[in-house]
Amino acid sequence: MIRMAASAVVSLLANSIALIVGALVLSRMELDASGFITAVLIYTVVAVVVEPLVRQVAVKNAPAILGSSALVATLLSLILTSIISDGLQISGLTTWVLATVLVWIVALAARMLLPLVIFKKILREAGSGK
Repeated sequence: MIRMAASAVVSLLANSIALIVGALVLSRMELDASGFITAVLIYTVVAVVVEPLVRQVAVKNAPAILGSSALVATLLSLILTSIISDGLQISGLTTWVLATVLVWIVALAARMLLPLVIFKKILREAGSGK
């Protein structure tokens, strides 16, 4: 239960950082301050649901694209978030492509680094055997 809660916190923070970085870097990607939390929640929920589905479809129907399933899931999550929420707008094909890659890379890096920062004390105590 604690591990699942920690994973949810890390995912929400990583996705928040990724969407903020995307909006800061890409001029045609807008993240509205008033709809930010809603956009992050929608994006995270959609990503959690869509990624396993995309991976399963890729395994059954197109194993060659299995490696890019995370990018496809990110794109679908961005599309659905922008449709459902007023907090995220992306315009232009180039921006959609760049947003997909940038959000995926930043979220991936954040998911790897955030646990080390957030749970540093717990990891240190676990490593020392306390």
